[in-house]
Order: sequence, then structure tokens, then C-alpha cells
Amino acid sequence: MTIAALAPFYRWELAFHVMSVIAWMAALFYLPRLYVYHCQLAPGSAESARFKVMERRLLKQIATPAMISSWTFGILLILTPGAISWSAGWWWTKFISVILMSGFHGALSKWRKNFLNDANAKPERFYRIANEVPTILMIVIVIMVFVKP
Repeated sequence: MTIAALAPFYRWELAFHVMSVIAWMAALFYLPRLYVYHCQLAPGSAESARFKVMERRLLKQIATPAMISSWTFGILLILTPGAISWSAGWWWTKFISVILMSGFHGALSKWRKNFLNDANAKPERFYRIANEVPTILMIVIVIMVFVKP
């Protein structure tokens, strides 16, 4: 299903989608790094309290709105005639990668709540490894969109 009225706005939709994704990715790259540093702090300390504020603001004021706008403009692109081919394998790989990225966003939110409640049980190394997940997914997504293998 496409909506013909969206066709003249394709480039605008694409521009806002790319801007939203850039903001979302920046937050997803930085938040696990904050968790790495947060692991090094004593629960209940002033430094830990400062990290809780930074993590909340990054997630609530940047990452989540950017994810919502990425999805919104992405859906508008899907509804724009000629923007995608439903039979193309690259599109489905990209879509699954975006679903996984959204799931990672949800995991970051859950982990933030653990830090908020001074209940983090994961080691610093876990967050160092988790920090690579959005990079790997971003590589897959960009290759799918531009190379279309």
C-alpha cells in the first residue's frame, strides 16, 4: 500500500529520516559508554547520581524522540510510491536490523532503570561489548540501503 500524495515529499521525508537516524545513532553509541563509566562508580555516590541524570536525559530527551521520528519518517518513506520494493531482500534485512536496533534501545532503557535503582548486576565488560551492537547493526543497515546486495 502506498499513498500517492506523499510522492512530492519524498526528498523531505528522506532528509528528516536521515537526520533522525543520525541523532538516534549518536545516542545509542554514547549511552552504553556512559554505562561503562557508571560501572566504575560507587552506588549512591554523587558521581553516580550525576550519571543517572545524564543517562535519563540522553535516553528520554534525545534517543527516544529520535527513534520515534526515525520510525515515523521511515514509515512515511515506505508509504511513498516507488521508495522500496517489497520483494527486495536488502529491504527485509534492513527492516530486521532496525527491529533489532529498536530492541537494543529497549535494552538500554532497562539497563538504565537498573542503574537508577542501584541494581546493576552487569560488569563493565558487558557494556563495552554492548557498545559495539549499534555499530554492527548500523554497518548492516547502511550497506543494505546503499549497496543493496
